[in-house]
Amino acid sequence: MSDNQDLLLERDGEVVIVTLNRPQARNALTFDMYAGLAEFCASPSDGVKAIIVRGAGEKAFAAGTDIRQFRGFKTAEDAISYEQQIDWVLEQIETSPVPTIAAISGACTGGGAMIASVCDLRICAASLKFGFPIARTLGNTLSAQSLARLNVLAGAGRVREMIFTSRLVEADEASRIGIVSEVLDSAEALFERAMKLAQKLAGQAPLTLRATKILQHRLLKQSIEDHDMLLMCYQSEDFKHGLEAFLDKRKPDWKGE
Repeated sequence: MSDNQDLLLERDGEVVIVTLNRPQARNALTFDMYAGLAEFCASPSDGVKAIIVRGAGEKAFAAGTDIRQFRGFKTAEDAISYEQQIDWVLEQIETSPVPTIAAISGACTGGGAMIASVCDLRICAASLKFGFPIARTLGNTLSAQSLARLNVLAGAGRVREMIFTSRLVEADEASRIGIVSEVLDSAEALFERAMKLAQKLAGQAPLTLRATKILQHRLLKQSIEDHDMLLMCYQSEDFKHGLEAFLDKRKPDWKGE
């Protein structure tokens, strides 16, 4: 677990609430936060029967990976290792032995949207903005496994449209197309509903839930080569330029090289 306060765990009976706690950065995820969340979901404490994941404050669930961490990328191995680590994190969440609920308020983008996508259930506040604006910001790419997960969730055509246009899906549309199962009026109502839902899941047959999760994961899992595409993006001049432009709050001038 992170030894700082970026990832908070609070237990309420059989439910644990995990809070991504960097509201000053719209809960952008550090590598330690990713690892801590994955490790807890993979091996929850004894007696825990459901996990709620949420973001601190009302403005964001999580606005992706903390972009500053990409400044350390120098080699092909850095890019491949990063995406492999993200795939590992997502796999720990989606195969958690207990059900997980993403309670989403505000921005839910990039890595934050992927975390929400692999939770078993997703509910949101009316303020939701969900998507992957990487074609507008950094010029990187999702891994093949992440795209496969999103294709199952929202359909391949819609996933392409979201990524190609960099638009963010709002709450009503997210409900209509199945990204979330419920929309609540406020962050307060969202958390109340998440707790009631978690308590309901805690009373269900645990082996049925676990078997369903594992079998669906087996259906999804494929061996797909993506290293060539990851390196094309992460080692490009566009990615270096997009990273600095994003941090400087400038519009990038893409060259396709």
